[in-house]
Formats: sequence, structure tokens, C-alpha cells
Amino acid sequence: MNDQPIPARPGRKRSEESRLAILTAAFQLVEEVGYAGLTIEGIAARSGAGKQTIYRWWPSKADVLLDALAAKANLHIPIPDEGSYAADLRTFLTASFKLGRDRRVMGVLRALMAHAQIDEEFGERFRNSFLQRRRDALAIIVDRAQERGDLPAVPSPGTIADIVFGTLWYRVLATRQPPDDRLADELVTILGGPQPGTAPPTSTQRKHR
Repeated sequence: MNDQPIPARPGRKRSEESRLAILTAAFQLVEEVGYAGLTIEGIAARSGAGKQTIYRWWPSKADVLLDALAAKANLHIPIPDEGSYAADLRTFLTASFKLGRDRRVMGVLRALMAHAQIDEEFGERFRNSFLQRRRDALAIIVDRAQERGDLPAVPSPGTIADIVFGTLWYRVLATRQPPDDRLADELVTILGGPQPGTAPPTSTQRKHR
């Protein structure tokens, strides 16, 4: 992955440059030393920022990575409006799964999910700053489909999000199988019904992996 994929935010140029340097350094270092070996001191040294600057913006190394992860998701996963629920869902899933296949991103996801289980305050930030925002992004697609009238009656919008992200997290945390484009196509068929010109899955494709 490109080491400079963190999008800039409006604001003071110097502060934003420091933020980008810190987030980029955190992602570089976590790949090199692992989550356990990642420290605020190391991030400060790599980014050229002061420790106090980092602690002023983030309470922990986990929060630095959380901000970087959220920024990557916002940059790489669009909220499409292609005229149909199936097309929008396929684009969203394909982009989400492509990011999920990145080895560094998957490692950060696993580390942050594990940390969220033992740190209640961080767990709340993780749910609100990342998980809920991903669900909100998918909800925009679902809401548009409801307005167009091409959203199936079942499953419910909440269950759609549970299926999409439950499947992704199961792959990331349990089986560690990269989520691929075929999985995205299968979910579109399950959640939106088969599209014209789409062949039904073969017996081989239906086998449990």
C-alpha cells in the first residue's frame, strides 16, 4: 500500500501536515514492529513530531491507528450512486474487501479489535469512530435504494449491515481468508437478488470454504 494514503482535512496547513506525518508513521511502524512493539515514542521519532503533540491529539497509540484506519476507509471506500441498489452495493463491497485484503490493514483491524475487548473506553471510541461510521456509509446506499424502490423487503437495513460486516469480520478475525470479489458478488446476490445476466452459483461455488 502507498505510504501516503491518508487524506488531508481542511484546517491549518502545518497542523494537518503534522497529522498526516504521524498517521503515516504509525502505519509504517506497526508493519515493521507489530502492534505490541509500537510506541508513541517511535511514532514521534519517525514522524518528526513531538510526543506532546501526539498526546494532545490522541490519548493512545491505538487511537492514532484508529484515526489512520478511518481516514483510509473514507479515502478508499466510496459511497456510490450508480442508479441501482445492486450496483451500489457491489461497488461498496468490492472497495471494502479490497482494502480488507491489504495485509497491513488486516493486521491493524485485528489489533484494534483485540484492544477494544480489554479497554472499554477505547472500545466505545472504536465502535463510534470506525464501526458505526462504516455502517452509516452503507446505510446511505440502503436509504437511496428505499427511495428508488429497489430495496428488497428482506432482510431489514440493520440486518444487511450485520451480514456485510459480520462476514468481513469473520474473514478478518476467524478464518483469515482474504475477502475477495467473488464473496462480494455472492453477498450482492444474497442481499439484492440475482441481476440480469448473472449466472447462478455452481455447486463448487456453493461449497463451504
